[in-house]
Parts: sequence; C-alpha cells; structure tokens
Amino acid sequence: MFTVRHPTGRIEEALYHRGMSDETPLPAGGPMRPGGNLLEYSVSEISGLLKRTVEEAFPYVRIRGELSRVNRHSSGHYYFDLKDDKAVIGAVVWKGNAGRLAVKPEQGMEVVCTGRLTTFPGQSKYQLVVEQMELAGLGALMALLEDRKKRLAAEGLFAAERKKPIPFLPQIVGVVTSPTGAVIRDIMHRLADRCPRHVLLWPVNVQGEKAAGEIAAAIRGFNALAPGGRVPRPDVLIVARGGGSFEDLLAFSEEIVVRAAAESEIPLISAVGHETDTTLIDFASDRRAPTPTAAAEMAVPVLRDLVSAILEMQGRLLRGTNRQMDTRRRTLQGLVRALPRADALLALARQRFDGSAERLRGALFQNLQRHQSHLARTGALLRPKLIRAEIAAARDRNAGAAERLRGALIQNIRRHAARATHASTRLRPRLIETEIAGGGERLSRLSTRLDRAYRQNLQKAEKSLVTSARVLESVSYRAVLERGFALVRGEDGSIRRRSGAIKAGEGLTLRFADGEAGAVATSAGGGKEPRKTGKPKAGQGQLF
Repeated sequence: MFTVRHPTGRIEEALYHRGMSDETPLPAGGPMRPGGNLLEYSVSEISGLLKRTVEEAFPYVRIRGELSRVNRHSSGHYYFDLKDDKAVIGAVVWKGNAGRLAVKPEQGMEVVCTGRLTTFPGQSKYQLVVEQMELAGLGALMALLEDRKKRLAAEGLFAAERKKPIPFLPQIVGVVTSPTGAVIRDIMHRLADRCPRHVLLWPVNVQGEKAAGEIAAAIRGFNALAPGGRVPRPDVLIVARGGGSFEDLLAFSEEIVVRAAAESEIPLISAVGHETDTTLIDFASDRRAPTPTAAAEMAVPVLRDLVSAILEMQGRLLRGTNRQMDTRRRTLQGLVRALPRADALLALARQRFDGSAERLRGALFQNLQRHQSHLARTGALLRPKLIRAEIAAARDRNAGAAERLRGALIQNIRRHAARATHASTRLRPRLIETEIAGGGERLSRLSTRLDRAYRQNLQKAEKSLVTSARVLESVSYRAVLERGFALVRGEDGSIRRRSGAIKAGEGLTLRFADGEAGAVATSAGGGKEPRKTGKPKAGQGQLF
C-alpha cells in the first residue's frame, strides 16, 4: 500500500502490487459505486501520480537489452529503444550524460544500461533515463569492432594503395604515447642503440574515456606542423602502447583514431600491445609493428650496418673504377698500334697540294693576260673629242628646257591669282553678313553653356566643401573634447602627450570643450602614482 497526496490537499490510499489481478480483494467497504466516494482526476493529475509512483518504485535499475532505433537529436540528446525477444522499453540519454558514456549508442549493440525509470505524460509511455551504459560482454564488443572494421574498410581506409613507404633514414621521429610508461623508454633506448635520431614526444592518455580524442589530436597535430617551422615536422610517426587487456586497447580501435591515422600525410607505424593484440589502427597505419621496440627498429636502420655498407660500396666503386681504367687503357693502346704513321697519312695529300699549286700559278698568269687584252680593246674604242661634244650639246638642251619651264610657271601663277581676285570681289558682302549672323547665334549658345557650366561647378564645389567640413569635424580634436577628454599644454604652450613630459610644479593649461582651465602638477609623470603632498593651497585646484 502507498499513500498519495491529491493536488487539493486530501490524502488518499491505494493498493500497489506488481502481480495484482482482477481477483485481488478491494478495500474494506466493497466496490465503490458510480457517483459515490470515487475520486475524479484530470488527465494531468493522474499522469503526475503515475510518474511519481514509477520513479519512487524504480529509482535506480540496470537493464540489459539490444539497442534499436538509435537517434541523436540536434539538441544533443540520444533517444533509442531497449528490446529483447519479448518486450521493448524506450530510453533517453540527456545531453549532459551523453559525453560521459563509456560506450556511444549504436544500432544493434547489446548493452547494460543503468538509470531510473520515469514516465512521459505527453505520450502516455514509460522510459528509462540512462546515466551509464556498458557493453554486455566481450562477444558484443567483438561484434561491434567487426562491424566497424567492415564499415571503415568499405570506405577504403584500409586499402593497400593508401599505404605510404617509411623513409629510409628519417631525421625527426614523432612518438604518440604516454610519457610515464616504459614504452617511450624502450623506443628511446632502441633508437639510441641503432641510429640516434631527434625524437618529438606528444604525451597522451593511452586508455580511458579521453584517450581516443587525445591520440587523434596528436596525430593531426603532428601533421599540422609546417616544414621548416620553429617546431620541426617529423618524418615518421610511431603510435605506441604497451600490452593490456582487450578493453584497455579499445581506444586504438575508435573511429576517430582510425580516421586520423588514415588521413595522416606523415608515414605512420602502429605498435599497440603485444604481437597477438590487434586493433583497428593497425589496418589504417602504413606499417604495423608487433611491439614498440620493433617499431623503433622499423623506423631507423642500424648505423653500424650503414657505415659497413657504405665502406663496402666505396671499395667496390674504387675497384670497379680501376678495372674500367685498365680496360680502356688496353683498348686505347691496341687502337694506337692499328693506326698508320703520320708521314704515311700526309704523303698523298702533300703531292696533291704541290700539283694544285703549280696549276694555279699558270692559271693566274693566263687570266691576267686575257683581262689586259680586253682593256686595251675597250680603250681604243673611246674617242675624247666626241665625248666632249656630246656633253656640251646635252648642257644646251637642259638650259633651254629650264627657261621654258620657268615661263610656264609664271604664267600659271598669274592666271590663278586673277581668278581668285575676281571671286573674292563677288562673294565678300554675302560672307560678311553670314558670318555676323552665325557669330551672334554662336555667342548666344556659348553664353548659355557658360552659365550652365558655372552653376554645375558651383554645386560641385559646394558639395566638396560640405564633405570636407564633415571629415574635418570627424577628425577634429574638438569632438574628442566633447566626449570628456582634455588637451594638456605646458607653460611653453606645447602639448603634453605623455605623463613623463610633465615636471613637478609645472603650470599646465587644460583645454576642455567649453573653455580652458589652469592647473599645477603636484608630482612628475613617468607612470608612477603621485605622492600626496597634503592639503592643497587655497584657491588652487589639484590636477592629480
């Protein structure tokens, strides 16, 4: 039996039993008749009574079931159903608890939810307000990871063509792990033994609720470093953690970590747990190491082996170079022996040159004689007296033609001048009248245009003057004075812009918006607090 208080103040008693049936005896006095002492409730009142009854009877419960119809509202709340093979119960996770859940609700996940039962009067239903949520066994967790692996693989995050090669000799090695564990010490010792490199550690939690977010942020943080910046950018990354239980390694299988590893532009080596442990970051990384120590071995080669290999290659190079030189020297010597002597090669050319020189001398002499004969014949044909007579006749002909051309030009000029004089005499009065009439019209048009241009220029000047006045008013110090500031001048009339320029006892002039006022500095400036000098003199104001 439980007691409820009616909103009107009356106290009623009612029976409560989970297995109550139709045969349950009613309270003493028999069944209540319609219109008798049976209370009448409104819908809101009975809904409130039911809500308090359920919340008091089930203040804290644990329910195991499968998640169904998972929906995250834009407000940040989660709404879903918990079901088994026979029943379904609604559940809700408020925004404040959603971020603290160890497991994020996903469709088909088998979980154990802890919270309190309540009712939702708006839909006449009861629901579970979830405060904690955990997976209902390792099998469910394995199924969840398998589904996540298939979904991420379908997106291509595990594809082999996405894998990047590990640099042969990186200068900077970035490590994402816990700063307090043995992992970082093992990696440092292994790197120091094999090939000492500069190591950048990004400390993170490797298990717990915050681990996944910190690991993903560390990977993206290393990739965000600019090459050549103040903090050097690593050439290779190692994400490492020591061994642990399956649940301890779950942070490295979170989707946010897997996506960060797949998006990394820096080659990434995953070294999580022991050799038998497998997490989803192993599939998204460029290389998987069975242990953190093995990851350090993959990141750098052995320095002694490198030195030995370089020395061996140097020796091979020297031996190969000497062998090539010997081979080419023998080949050259053989070719030299096969070549004929220089005298034998040049003998035939010398004979041909001597013969050509003899023939050239005779040909030049013959050519000279032939040209001398041709010149003598041409000189005999020329007669000096005939040439002089022809030149004199040509001069006479040119002089006569010049005189005739000069006379013709003079006559043509006189004829055109007479025509021009006659035409100007006939047209002069008409042209003068036309010019006078046209000049008056042009003068009227010019006057109108001048007046219009004057008014336009006057308007432009007026607008420019108004704009300049506004700009001047906006930048004027008087506007600043109107807002409560003052302009300080010294005894010499110069402006004091800094307190350090003011000397103790100096007379100052304070310019306000409505006038000026005098003042005396009681102490020197310079950023220090003024010292109190006692009561000011009568009739003299105090500046500070």
